[in-house]
Amino acid sequence: MSFLDSLENNLKALESREERDPREGERRQEERQRALAEAPWAEKLKGSAFTETLLLKATQAGHRLRAKVYIAWLGNTLRLEMKERKLDLRPTPGGVVAVFSTNGVEEPPQPVHLDADPGALLDAWLK
Repeated sequence: MSFLDSLENNLKALESREERDPREGERRQEERQRALAEAPWAEKLKGSAFTETLLLKATQAGHRLRAKVYIAWLGNTLRLEMKERKLDLRPTPGGVVAVFSTNGVEEPPQPVHLDADPGALLDAWLK
């Protein structure tokens, strides 16, 4: 199959998908706008001294508690995980929020101030 045939098939598939669900384009546009609104906060979260200090203190706390702290970036979300506890730092259009969960049960999101001391957030997570 040539490149042009493949391109034509892909375009037809996209058109038929939009014909089946006309709201798909609207949904995609809304997701794009939300991602653009979250982008500045995601960049602040990734490059801030708050995050660097939080990761250092989380590692030290895990060592004290004799537990491994798993750290992962899931898209723009920073996840810290230790035993049955999880802490997600999620950028939103209004700022960064912390979501605590224990045994899969999430608590309501709490706003995070990136200028504050991350030790208080860590203590709230590990209590």
